[in-house]
Amino acid sequence: MEKTGPACPSHAPTQKKPRTPPPTRIRQGYGYRHRFHWLSHCRIRTLPDHSKNEFVRMKQLVVIGGGVVGVTTAWALVEAGHRVTLVERDVELATGASRANGGQLSYRYVSPLADAGVPLKAIRWLLDPGGPLRFKPDGTTAQWRWLASFLAHCRGPVNRRTTERLLELGAFSQQCFGDLLRQTSLDTIELRSPGKLVVYRKPDEFGRVASRTLVGGPERALTREECLALEPALGDGGAEWLAGGIFTAGEAVADCHALSVQLGERLAAHPNFQGRLTAHATGFVREGDRVVALRTDQGELGADGIVLAAGLQSAGLAELVGLRLPLYPLKGYSLSAPINGVHRPPTVSVTDFERKTLYARIGDQLRVAAMVDLVGDDTRIDPKRLAALQRNVRETFPKAADYDRAVPWAGLRPATPSGAPMLGETPLRGLWLNVGHGALGFTFSFGSARIVADLVSGKPSPIALDGLQLRAA
Repeated sequence: MEKTGPACPSHAPTQKKPRTPPPTRIRQGYGYRHRFHWLSHCRIRTLPDHSKNEFVRMKQLVVIGGGVVGVTTAWALVEAGHRVTLVERDVELATGASRANGGQLSYRYVSPLADAGVPLKAIRWLLDPGGPLRFKPDGTTAQWRWLASFLAHCRGPVNRRTTERLLELGAFSQQCFGDLLRQTSLDTIELRSPGKLVVYRKPDEFGRVASRTLVGGPERALTREECLALEPALGDGGAEWLAGGIFTAGEAVADCHALSVQLGERLAAHPNFQGRLTAHATGFVREGDRVVALRTDQGELGADGIVLAAGLQSAGLAELVGLRLPLYPLKGYSLSAPINGVHRPPTVSVTDFERKTLYARIGDQLRVAAMVDLVGDDTRIDPKRLAALQRNVRETFPKAADYDRAVPWAGLRPATPSGAPMLGETPLRGLWLNVGHGALGFTFSFGSARIVADLVSGKPSPIALDGLQLRAA
């Protein structure tokens, strides 16, 4: 059934006649129906707003991208009172980086990859065939531009500033996730809050991190014996390698794909949701410095605003209107291994700091995610990388799951050189960003969506955006 907004009241003020977009075909069930997407130019809502405007106009908006970032953005916008159409090129939601990622909601473990010392570590990682990093020139200037900017961000003061912003975003996202759960009662996402244990193999590295842990703070430095007491499964393969760990209570794990799909179902039932279009976005319609419609292979969608939340696809779309988004794919791998009664998986969420590998039980599966490959737009599973990951997990948690039946996956995480996402406005009016979350897209999606929804509504951001905008990336 089509959803239409209320007609304008007869006493509404006279306004300039809006641009009438052409009809577009919206996929509904097994067929198509024509629908006109009218600009909502005459509905006025009174909202609690901290901006100078007393009234916020209901807008007709388009969100591009059906991953966890796009779906949460669409939800935040309909909850803010706007009418929203979601555009996703795949038939199903969350088929890209949201499909089989690590599943960790790490609100406090957010330090970006770019840091002092990382370039030297990268050399060691590259020399190790089973190491966490792989680099292969992809023949594009975009790769080298991204690497040059990444190296420029590999400085201690820059890392600390970015980490401060990401910690604030993480805390806000945790709050927004709680709000979302209360609103939607998502019940199929395998949510647990077991806490997160980051384990270290090198005593010097562990000592350096432990010395910065504040007494009474959210993180606790644990000795080898304390780590084993907290998570006995760490001893199943022998724990001689374990120097210590940092434990943060309250950190969570959940199934990102299941959350995206179920929230998509809740979205479809929302009175402000206009529908989902299965289509490829191909460009924008501009009038001066304003974007007024999205072009797709199914037709045009007129809109008051468009939010780019399409991961790596966002960069190509932005280039069509002269915007360069510094995004590059960081390829990662995961294994989803079944757990039965004979296995002993870790209870807490575990991250192996040196090997850049994380372990999280999600329902009746152990999710293992690892590696950062800079190899371009390539989602093929490399047998050598997969074999290295299998060796790693069997050594660290030999009894945790049935690795012989593990399902492999590879995905591309859209990352900025700084490690911080790009949120909010662009130089073009009516075009907004929610992109570049890297490996923390699941963690940051809830807060990023709320921030963008507030900005689109004319409100100030609930947190400072220094370092989280296009000009800072």
